[in-house]
Amino acid sequence: MKTPHADLLPAGAGPAAATAPAPADPPAPRLPGMRGLAANPWVRFAVRRLGRLVVSVWVLVTAAFVMIHLIPGDPVRASLGLTAPPQVVALRRHQLGLDASLPTQYLRFLRHLLGGDLGVSMTSGLPVSQVIGDRLPATVALAVAAFAVALLASVPLGLLMAVLTRGGRRRRTELTFTSAGVLVAAIPEFLLAVGLVYVFAVRLGWFPVAGRGGVGSYVLPVASLAAGPAAVLARIVRVETLSVLDADYIRTARAKRLPPRTVYLRHALPNAVTATFTIAGLLLGSLVAGTVLVENVFAWPGLGSTIVQSILAKDYPVVQGVVLVYGVGVLLVNLAVDAGLALLDPRSAILES
Repeated sequence: MKTPHADLLPAGAGPAAATAPAPADPPAPRLPGMRGLAANPWVRFAVRRLGRLVVSVWVLVTAAFVMIHLIPGDPVRASLGLTAPPQVVALRRHQLGLDASLPTQYLRFLRHLLGGDLGVSMTSGLPVSQVIGDRLPATVALAVAAFAVALLASVPLGLLMAVLTRGGRRRRTELTFTSAGVLVAAIPEFLLAVGLVYVFAVRLGWFPVAGRGGVGSYVLPVASLAAGPAAVLARIVRVETLSVLDADYIRTARAKRLPPRTVYLRHALPNAVTATFTIAGLLLGSLVAGTVLVENVFAWPGLGSTIVQSILAKDYPVVQGVVLVYGVGVLLVNLAVDAGLALLDPRSAILES
């Protein structure tokens, strides 16, 4: 049978040519750079972490804003006193923007935050950013010193205890180490601070009782903050090291008759500190929060004593600003820990992608 419109086909073309599909259009050109960038697991890891940070900061800012409005009573009346004239209270409320609607106050609060404006202190009249800037260095110095001492004390101690108690040896040493670690970790920072002040400052007179001065003034506050985290981290390092010492590559290193220092420090320690750094990041967040009570015990001129004084004086803008600084600090520490763990173990970033 003759194919319809066969006379329109080119010469030599059969029925199959008439039913053959038309060639597809060439694909649209793609940007290989963008495609490769989106496929990079490190880029996806960074975007995911930064996205979580942005959401967490927004939640923190919103919670700090709502906190002021959930406090019973009028914060302006509480800060000015019950005998303040109504005209003064109304003027102060207008200056602080508390007479506007909540959505308007929230948008104004966000706009001021983006501009670096944390408000004005109700008691001193100084900008909150200036108050925090004057006290923040003392808190950061105390927290960083305590964290460094906790790491420098816990990692060698945990590694040493793992080597000594490996294979069920020295059961009494293991029991003493575990019991002491649990006891020290259970003592609150402020209670330990009071005990250290009584023994080493009041009774023995080795260190100053309070205040921030020379190197000696750091010893007792740093010891109060670092003792609990160091005890927890030392136990974690011991457990992780024990599991690493039973790995095949450690047996291979011993079979090659490598020196014990090389086996423990070069092969065992780097693989045992991954979980330690994870817990250390969480403990650093709690350590920063623990400075609030310890600073008040030692009259340390930091944010911890500032927030307590502001709560007692009902200076809510300062309280709000300090809460934001503490919260953002903890979030940045967690972000740094995630990045450090990804660099130590790139498989975590790749597999999570």
